Amino acid sequence: MHYNCLIVDDETDLAKMTAEYFNMFEVSTAYVESGEACFAFLKENTVDLILLDINLGDGLGFEVCKRIRRDLQLPILFISARQSDDDVLVALSVGGDDYVKKPYSLSVLLAKVKVNLKRVEEIEKLKTGAETKAATHTMNDGNKAGNSDSTPGDSGGTAGNNSDGLSGDDMFRLDEATLSVIRNGERIPLKAKEFALLACLYQHKNTIVKKDVLFDEVWGDAFFSDSTLNVHIRKLREKLEENPNNPQLIKTVWGTGYYLELKE
Repeated sequence: MHYNCLIVDDETDLAKMTAEYFNMFEVSTAYVESGEACFAFLKENTVDLILLDINLGDGLGFEVCKRIRRDLQLPILFISARQSDDDVLVALSVGGDDYVKKPYSLSVLLAKVKVNLKRVEEIEKLKTGAETKAATHTMNDGNKAGNSDSTPGDSGGTAGNNSDGLSGDDMFRLDEATLSVIRNGERIPLKAKEFALLACLYQHKNTIVKKDVLFDEVWGDAFFSDSTLNVHIRKLREKLEENPNNPQLIKTVWGTGYYLELKE
């Protein structure tokens, strides 16, 4: 069976209440109370998003997150009464997409979940469109290869373009269909939030993007700390920069925000 959301939380009453509230608003939701129950659930069902508590009866949610990430790339939002920035940093570094502190507002949590579910839906549409385009391209190539009317010197193909449909002059390109960035001919896969953050910076390239703009455009609201943004910026730099400690691509404007420096 398919669900929009799975809650993994050993606070049974809270998990049940949250699931019931989500279901009232047509976000199909189930809940389990342990890490092992989560893995058993995922063997039998599919989900779009997971709400994961840190303190579980059979271990830490951090370990559960890392194990899920081995096989699945779906939004994981940590929910926890632990308040320290260190916990937030660990949660994001092990693969979490967000960190919601307890006690939470059901309406605000639902809004966060809906924002992420909308992005999941948009990504799936892009992937479906890309697969359809690729299949059509393959069919056309097959037809061209079988066409005996080609004139000498006519390859019948698209010489000068690579397999990504990019010209040789394209040094930096975002690919929404695969959540990746192509830089200097290399395709670099990103997580959903990393891609959304880079896309926002790219949209405003070579200009300063203030932190509140990034929070609004990437996370959908302002209920996030600087540490959330800092971790995602660091992850992007580790993937894109030759020396993440001396970034030449994603630059910090202290106290203001960031900007993506690209040569025209």
